[in-house]
Amino acid sequence: MKRGEYSLFVRKKLMILRNDLMARFGTEKAKEVISKITRAVKSLMLFEEKGISVSAVYGVECDYRYLYISHNYLFYRIEDDKIIIVEMFHEREDFMYELFGIKTTQQETYDYWKE
Repeated sequence: MKRGEYSLFVRKKLMILRNDLMARFGTEKAKEVISKITRAVKSLMLFEEKGISVSAVYGVECDYRYLYISHNYLFYRIEDDKIIIVEMFHEREDFMYELFGIKTTQQETYDYWKE
């Protein structure tokens, strides 16, 4: 069985998420969400291809796969002896732009929200 590894970025984002959820919804909700995410990552150790292939869905040539858990996208890579959780984005973030520089939002949206 492969081992799981979180990148430094993901560890920081999980800590920020936990603190934000604790402040907004309380300790129990924060524990519930973080637990869901970590259980999903542990399940990858048993079935590593559980996530969706980024290249198959978005046509971007890469070896990333992703899971959607509790309003968050977890991107991971499968290596010989481990599975690395390389990045995490909230559903409101434009992960395609952040990861690959591909804009998925139309100009009309930018114009409307004046971003």
